[in-house]
Amino acid sequence: MGQLSGGRSQRTGTARRIYLELQEQIGAGVYAPGDRLPSSRALAEELGVSRTTVTAAFDQLVSEGYVISHQGSASIVSDMAGPGTRHSRQAEPRLEWPMSDYAARLMELPIHYAERRPALEFDFRYGDIAAADFPTLLWRRAMNAALLRRRDSLSYEHPAGSAALKQQLQGYLWRVRGIRCDADQIVVVSGSQQALDLCARVLVDRGDRVIVEEPCYAMARNVMVAAGAEIVAAPCDHAGLVVGHLPSRGKSALAYVTPSHQFPLGGVLPQSRRDALLQWAYAVGAYIIEDDYDGEYRYDVKPIPPLFQVDRDRVIYVGTVSKTLSPALRLGYLVVPRPLIEVFTRCKQIADRHSPSLEQEALAILLEAGSYERHVRRMRRSNAERRAALVSALTSSFGEQIEIVGTSAGLHVVVWFHEISAQHETRLIETAGAAGIGIYPVSPLYLERKPDRAGMVLGYASLTPDELRRGTEKLASVVYGLGELSCGPNDG
Repeated sequence: MGQLSGGRSQRTGTARRIYLELQEQIGAGVYAPGDRLPSSRALAEELGVSRTTVTAAFDQLVSEGYVISHQGSASIVSDMAGPGTRHSRQAEPRLEWPMSDYAARLMELPIHYAERRPALEFDFRYGDIAAADFPTLLWRRAMNAALLRRRDSLSYEHPAGSAALKQQLQGYLWRVRGIRCDADQIVVVSGSQQALDLCARVLVDRGDRVIVEEPCYAMARNVMVAAGAEIVAAPCDHAGLVVGHLPSRGKSALAYVTPSHQFPLGGVLPQSRRDALLQWAYAVGAYIIEDDYDGEYRYDVKPIPPLFQVDRDRVIYVGTVSKTLSPALRLGYLVVPRPLIEVFTRCKQIADRHSPSLEQEALAILLEAGSYERHVRRMRRSNAERRAALVSALTSSFGEQIEIVGTSAGLHVVVWFHEISAQHETRLIETAGAAGIGIYPVSPLYLERKPDRAGMVLGYASLTPDELRRGTEKLASVVYGLGELSCGPNDG
């Protein structure tokens, strides 16, 4: 409302405006029955008016039954008040306001927010990890240590990230992934999603050709579509991207790949294809985004060196702690070729100045002490046990009626149902949901070559081995109850 002052008549007008504003907020549900209103002293100070003026507005609300007030206690919204209360404004006609091309493209994308579904007894959502796995005590100690470090002032940090964290990440990447880089090549970001957004902002103009895998992580594809790119979907097989299908003519700006664990099918790109991919990038003038989203989780295969280790001029490496600590921390990092350091740093500054400082310092402390790597090893063992439980339960429940792919690494598998057609996928998901089971289709991850059979991406990192077994058994009862499968695995 701004600074308000004046004589008695003006005070009366001001009190009425405050009364009407509070009345409308109560009617709209901003303040629900039982909620406390701000104290008259606090509201007067905030609005720059006298406390007497605010008290007059409160008295009018009390007299009309909106508010209950007792001497010495807060004013509380009456049970008789709430949404739909009289004096609410009529709905204003919706106006069409102009948007940028970027906003228009964004509004056409099928983006779905990750809302919790508390009614689910067994949720196989991929990307989730178990809350019990978070190293609460270690993280609290690291955050306390970061908080207690003496600072001369509270100010904005360097947009590319904490120097201490970048130094620790440099050593970690060399030890664990064999990546040799300088600390100044690392840009700390708010998760891998921001990393992809920065890549699009820096390297993609409207109409540029961008190669994505088919199927592909939908949010990566969406970033490029929103930037106005021409998307070319390159097929994947059991070993990942089929490099021979990449367009050999014309310029391409980017290729987005997940060579260490293709999302979602789980293939590990062999060295021969990696070499061919790099040759293609030089031939068409493209950068390669190497998304190593869950590279810490290897079970049955030895890791192949990342693309960035082989070529530091054309590859942009993306890493994150979302699958090892928590996606809620919003911490990830880019390793960029030296010529791109300055432009990515400036782009990061424009986007959000810098990622959260305390969380960066806490992660640096865990890396320096070796606690982070010990935690990752524990997580790897736990998730290997979960994976084994899920694969065993799926095999026992469905037998040869399904195909399981992507079991050698990561935190999810893809299950193809041989005898359930793609057109019955929605029915299966809805029926499972009604039974308290959350399953998620693979088909939205395809752009052009939609599968003809039902496939589900089943995450296992957020469930216990026992929950995975029981959830799979319950899912089997749902599937066979639909009558889509001719018989169970143990039937004749």
